[in-house]
Amino acid sequence: MTKRKRRHRRSVDVRINWLQPHVDGFKHWLVQRNYAAPTIAEVVRLLALWGDWVRAAGFDVETLAAGLSASASVFQGSKTARAPQGPAALFVRYLRECNVLVQERPSSLEETWPTLAAFGRWMREQRGIKDSTLNTYQPTLIDLFISLGTDPAAYTAAAIRNFVIERAKPHGRWRAQGITVATRAYLKYLVAMGQCPVGREHAVPSFANWQLATTPRFLGQSDIERLLATCDGESRLRDRAVMLLLARLGLRASEVANLTFGDIDWKNGRITLLGKVRREEWLPLPQDVGDAILAYIERARPRIATARVFLTDIAPIRPLSRIAVKCIVRRALDRAGIESIHRGAHVLRHSAATAMLRSGASLAGVGAVLRHRSPSTTALYAKVDIGLLSEIAQPWGGRLPC
Repeated sequence: MTKRKRRHRRSVDVRINWLQPHVDGFKHWLVQRNYAAPTIAEVVRLLALWGDWVRAAGFDVETLAAGLSASASVFQGSKTARAPQGPAALFVRYLRECNVLVQERPSSLEETWPTLAAFGRWMREQRGIKDSTLNTYQPTLIDLFISLGTDPAAYTAAAIRNFVIERAKPHGRWRAQGITVATRAYLKYLVAMGQCPVGREHAVPSFANWQLATTPRFLGQSDIERLLATCDGESRLRDRAVMLLLARLGLRASEVANLTFGDIDWKNGRITLLGKVRREEWLPLPQDVGDAILAYIERARPRIATARVFLTDIAPIRPLSRIAVKCIVRRALDRAGIESIHRGAHVLRHSAATAMLRSGASLAGVGAVLRHRSPSTTALYAKVDIGLLSEIAQPWGGRLPC
């Protein structure tokens, strides 16, 4: 037996002592859900680490759910430090399905804060706001409820202003602007419902924001080609299709993750997208993008009953999330050795817009492809051709520096 096989055998035979009576059934439960053998071995190893802490902290089998909550503050920080929490959550879920633990229905944030639930429903129905956006509002609004309460009568102009300034103090400009957006959105809802005086949202202070002061972050065409080259091969058919949708069409990560079979019109070579505020729009499907999607569907996509096109590669098999799409881009950047401070999927959206503009497309055309609601949003890309700008730049009329 080789050294590698001996090491693998030892990892499979990890024993958890006091939890061991339940571990064999847990392994079988994972096998039924298509977890690979090496993944199961790693899950059991991490569960052993978590089990040692839980036992030392005084928890037993009947109180493992409480132990899981208590361990969240211990296993935190880096990806490696928080790794045992994932297997622990899986183990608790298994014990609940086996009725070893009493199934408790956890209270959601919206149950704790009914006003937050009403705000979310109104934003979805009246404004077409997606859950991902509402989730970014939640921390700020919960702090608002804790600080000022849920009675709109307490939301005076001075109280709102003081809350936003204090809440934004520890953060930079971009996070501070996010706090103002969430607070202003909630006040607009209260005004619409007649619970606050008209104009109360103007009490939210603004933070300095120099529009169009920066240049768009993007990758050059050579970097894009290097990025796509790292997605060649049968094992990365999904990643290649995802990268092409981002780099050729400038889709958002959430739009790629939520793409369904019904969104693709193969006969007419186009796809439909449900963008912000529920606007349905069509985009042409380039040949290379369509070929990549077909290759993934026919040769690599797991066969499960879901309309979503892109799925995870390893168990548990489920549709890709917006975060998973960003991780695909980040891993591709690492494989290609591309040094960029911007490592999310949105950098490819900017790159697609930049490439279109440099190929002769108008700003209006770029805005149509990116589905911008305001021309001022697209105007940022007017600065990408530095060479052309240097030709038309006028000499500085002031005094030269010393």
